[in-house]
Amino acid sequence: MSTLGKLVLIIGPSGVGKSAILRSLRATQSEFVFPRSATTRERRPGEGDELYHFVVEHDFTKWLNEGKFLEWAQVHKGARYGTLLNEIVPYIEQGKTVVREVDAQGFESISRDPLFGPGGKYKLQTIFILPESAEQLIDQIQKRAPMPQEELDRRLASMREELKIADKTHVQIKNPHGKLSETIVAVEKAILG
Repeated sequence: MSTLGKLVLIIGPSGVGKSAILRSLRATQSEFVFPRSATTRERRPGEGDELYHFVVEHDFTKWLNEGKFLEWAQVHKGARYGTLLNEIVPYIEQGKTVVREVDAQGFESISRDPLFGPGGKYKLQTIFILPESAEQLIDQIQKRAPMPQEELDRRLASMREELKIADKTHVQIKNPHGKLSETIVAVEKAILG
């Protein structure tokens, strides 16, 4: 009988470097599986199918009613995003490590799921990426795209809420400014450990 793999969740506030960490892992860890999200948002110009299953509202609702999602959420401008079980479970059954970025809501939902929560059938590992400081995060968010103060305030409130769950995760890794490569090594060690 083969050994089961695991689901690894990468969590952290917006602007902390999760996307850069995942890009690096995709490039260097070919044995990891990176599931696509299902989404009802419009496809952006030049966007392929590497990261998303683009679906219409009707199909998303149908899949939801059929229990095909591990977790889902409605976010910006009403678009829905979800993690499909068939993008995760078959790979875990094959002994693979599945790596997924989720927000705080996704973390809470998956952590309570009967398949992955306490006493669940599958192993769950959670890694929270911490900023060096709130100032570093604010600076990073503002560098990515200038935004009105109201939007920045909303993101800061969201960041404070997300940071509250760090202590609930298995591993917390700080991503200091200018040290991304060291952070990536620390994430790899935590996953492969």
